[in-house]
Amino acid sequence: VQLQASGGGLVQPGGSLRLSCAASGLTFSRQTVGWFRQAPGKEREFVAAIRYNGYTYYADSVKGRFTISRDNAKNTAYLQMDSLRPEDTAVYYCAADPSLILSSIRVSRAYDYWGQGTQVTVSS
Repeated sequence: VQLQASGGGLVQPGGSLRLSCAASGLTFSRQTVGWFRQAPGKEREFVAAIRYNGYTYYADSVKGRFTISRDNAKNTAYLQMDSLRPEDTAVYYCAADPSLILSSIRVSRAYDYWGQGTQVTVSS
C-alpha cells in the first residue's frame, strides 16, 4: 500500500492550494480518506475526511475554506484549500482506512495507511 501526497508549497495569505493523495495497492473506493496536519511543536490534527460513500467531515478551523473530494477512477483524493491563513502552515498528511467507524474519523491513530506528507507554508 502506498499513499503519495503532493501539491504543497509556499502561498500568500488568502491564496489557494490543492493537495492530492494518490493511492495504490488497495481498493481505493472502499477507503475512508483523511487529511491531517502537523505544525512544528504541535500535535497532528484532523483536517478533513471523506468516506467511501462521499460523506465529508471537516475540522471547525477549516470549514468553509477547505473542500475534500475523491476520484475513485483515479485512486486519488484531493484537498482544495482556499482563503489560506498563516496558521494553516504545517506538513499535511493523507491517510486511509477501509474499516473506520464514524466515531474514529477524526482520530489519527485509527487510520492504517499514511502518506509521507507535503509542506504547506502560508506567508507573505
